[in-house]
Amino acid sequence: MSEKKFEDAMKRLENIVESLERGDLSLEESLKSFEEGMKLLQFCSKKLEEAEQKVTLLIKESGGKLTQQPFEVDEKEDP
Repeated sequence: MSEKKFEDAMKRLENIVESLERGDLSLEESLKSFEEGMKLLQFCSKKLEEAEQKVTLLIKESGGKLTQQPFEVDEKEDP
C-alpha cells in the first residue's frame, strides 16, 4: 500500500467496519479485517495529527503577521 491517501484509507476502514458489523465473516476473516482496520486507524490518526501540527504552525503569529514555518513529515506512513 504505497502512497496511500487519507481518503482512501478512511473509505477502506469504513468498508471493514461495515463488514464486521454485518457479522457474516468467519472468525479468521474477522481477525484479518480487524488487524487491517487497526493499521488503517493508526495511519489515519497519524495523518490527522500531522495536519493539525501543520495548521498550528501556519497560524502562529510572528510580529502581527502570519508566517509559515517548516514542517517535516515522516515518510514511513504506510500501514
